[in-house]
Amino acid sequence: MAHDGIADDGAATPLLSSSSAKSGKPRWNMYAFACATLASMTTILMGYNLALMSGAQLFIREDLGLSDAQIEVLAGSFNVFMLLSILAAGWAADLLGRRGTLVLANVFLMAGALAMSLGGSYSALMAARCITSLGSGFSVVVTSVYNAEISPASMRGFLSSFLDMFITIGLLLSYVSNYAFAGLPVHLGWRIMYAVGVVPPVLLAMGVLAMPESPRWLAMRGRDADARAVLVRTSDTPAEADLRLDEIKHAVNESDSNGGNVWKELLIRPSSASVRRIVVCVVGVNFFQQASGIDALVLYSPLVFRKAGMSSNKAILGATVAAGVVKTCFVLVATLFSDRLGRRPLLLASTVGVAAFMASLGVTLCVGVMSSAASMVASVVSVLAFMAAFSVGFGPLAGTYSAEIMPLRLRAQGASLGNAVNRLTSALVSMTFISLADAITMPGCFFLYAGVGTAACAFAYARMPETKGRSLEDMHVLFAK
Repeated sequence: MAHDGIADDGAATPLLSSSSAKSGKPRWNMYAFACATLASMTTILMGYNLALMSGAQLFIREDLGLSDAQIEVLAGSFNVFMLLSILAAGWAADLLGRRGTLVLANVFLMAGALAMSLGGSYSALMAARCITSLGSGFSVVVTSVYNAEISPASMRGFLSSFLDMFITIGLLLSYVSNYAFAGLPVHLGWRIMYAVGVVPPVLLAMGVLAMPESPRWLAMRGRDADARAVLVRTSDTPAEADLRLDEIKHAVNESDSNGGNVWKELLIRPSSASVRRIVVCVVGVNFFQQASGIDALVLYSPLVFRKAGMSSNKAILGATVAAGVVKTCFVLVATLFSDRLGRRPLLLASTVGVAAFMASLGVTLCVGVMSSAASMVASVVSVLAFMAAFSVGFGPLAGTYSAEIMPLRLRAQGASLGNAVNRLTSALVSMTFISLADAITMPGCFFLYAGVGTAACAFAYARMPETKGRSLEDMHVLFAK
């Protein structure tokens, strides 16, 4: 017997009214697009504050006299501090709503940017980094959940990938800021870089208050009429809105009947084999995304380019800007094609490229010991190629995939778990890169990351089925086998 878009043979059919899901071509919904865009803009500030340290460290080190170890901790601590709000974000999103938690995130981001720009010591910068990280943690978890829940199935890959696209825009803006203010006096330039991030959170918080709450959160609160009103505006047809609401209500009732502790179900005793497989998939994709070394290049590309033979700060920061431009452009590829080609082909192609170009970077740095000029060009090309490969799949789709496969009752905390693994792994990479490079050489680091990329490809092939065109309430079928 078929039920809720699931056929008797276990294969899910697309939503009945969504012809675009059948054809693989997203059907444009301007209201859903506007909502996802506004929610995702908060993550620009996460990307900005995360990567700004890449260039700012060159001047903070000189201005405040910090050591290599202090710089390494200051850069990597962003991810450690984010764990606090990431783990609390699921609870906050269910209590305050997705919209209310995004407003809270912007408050932290504004306060952190101000504190960072005024910091006069290592301890003050660490405290400011903590405040900024709390806002970033809330924003990255809740944005992924909100975008998945507000999107019609035919556009979900497109809209959910906005998260990484806007983080990447933030990275690019931080590199541009590094380059633009590099000519100012040492004690002033890096402070202005951070001060630029004070005003945008205020404007974004005001904008977030104007967007609708997630229909799934409204249904969880028994506000079915409000949920339907949002679904009508974010679905392809009114009939699809009614179908989506019925599926959501069914999931909410199932969640209420299951009861129990969500974290216990996620980590200790999953309610079914499919939940166990989903948790493994979410943890795995988030671990491999960061363990493949992306933040080593995001945070330490100036050191890599210097190792390759560049000596001018302007040239080094210009190369980081180029890396940011390439990353931003190729995120757009994933954004535009994830609903046409599917998540799985892009992820597989991306992980192959990540492994290949990390290995290429290691080889060019080894050769550079003997031939600096050629290595400098080859290293920049390898970094740009890695950024392109990472951004067409692994970067934007890890968060998209994690948010859409979790059952409704586990989605907010499941997104927190995935992001916690992601940030913890990122912290491990970013807080050990300089020390690891001293121990096994910098090329050795990139060969290690290339090995992780190869393992990531095998994991994606074996564990990650295609999710294109399915409703969120249908996803458990993929993992039931």
